[in-house]
Amino acid sequence: MKTGCVFWVRSLLVAILMMVAGMISPESQAAETSGDTIFLSTSFRDADQKFLRFLSSMDGYHWTNVPGTFLEAKVGASQQFRDPSLLRGPDGTFHLVWTAGWHHDQGFGYASSRDLIHWSAQQFVPVMTNEPTAVNVWAPELFYDDDKFIIVWASTIPGRFPDKLEKHDNNQRLFYTTTRDFTNYTPTKLFYDGGFSVIDPFILKDGGRYVLVCKDNSRQALNLRVAFADSPMGQWQEVSAPFTQKFTEGPCALKVGDDWLIYFDAYRQKIYGAVKTHDFKTFTDITPEVSFPVGHKHGTALRVPREILAGLLKAQP
Repeated sequence: MKTGCVFWVRSLLVAILMMVAGMISPESQAAETSGDTIFLSTSFRDADQKFLRFLSSMDGYHWTNVPGTFLEAKVGASQQFRDPSLLRGPDGTFHLVWTAGWHHDQGFGYASSRDLIHWSAQQFVPVMTNEPTAVNVWAPELFYDDDKFIIVWASTIPGRFPDKLEKHDNNQRLFYTTTRDFTNYTPTKLFYDGGFSVIDPFILKDGGRYVLVCKDNSRQALNLRVAFADSPMGQWQEVSAPFTQKFTEGPCALKVGDDWLIYFDAYRQKIYGAVKTHDFKTFTDITPEVSFPVGHKHGTALRVPREILAGLLKAQP
């Protein structure tokens, strides 16, 4: 009886895998993860704004939910959970930062894990308390370079920059701090002021240069642009024209094959979309080619060992 059950389950799994393989285009198959890695993305839901969730993908184009939730926000005045940014350090430890509140929280949430299941005690990192009038700390994003972690986010300091068409309490600029141990942090400094309100930073390294993907949050734009620098902390120059439509935000980028895929939240359409580029000058909209679970919001995609996903799947009943 047990042998028959095992055979039936194995046969079912093989059939499912064959079906999935048939759904992936030849172009996507060429870009599939190989060896012992797979793509994973953080996620959250607007419905609760409380829990860390994950998506997984074999090819970077087709994403599925990892069942369950894996962290419940407990820090900050609002104890909110939005915009989770995940990065794996050189020692294999995963570091996670997130938006802890819409307003009045002058810092972000932080926790670490070796397996994305068991987490350290959560910390609230008060990075904008040196600016008592700072309205918010939004969408902190992690980047690692030169033996240090760089954390970039958006904040409004009313009156610090010309408002133009922006509301006095929603005129954002990017700020940053660095750390080597997530215990000691350098003083907060201005990261990027391009003369317009800007949120949702994402840094990547492309060859010998660094690329900043961000949202132009000015009222007439509300779309995505890129800028370039020789260092991950600027000076950011050659700011591109917008490469997405209006009402897009929350970008993250993933190298798939020879291309970079830039995912984004088209929040008015209530869909997640993507563009493809190889030079960050020409962008091709591939939204019809990608698929995300309904409700997915603002995540960070990265490549992880397959055993990490196996552990996440096993952790949930």
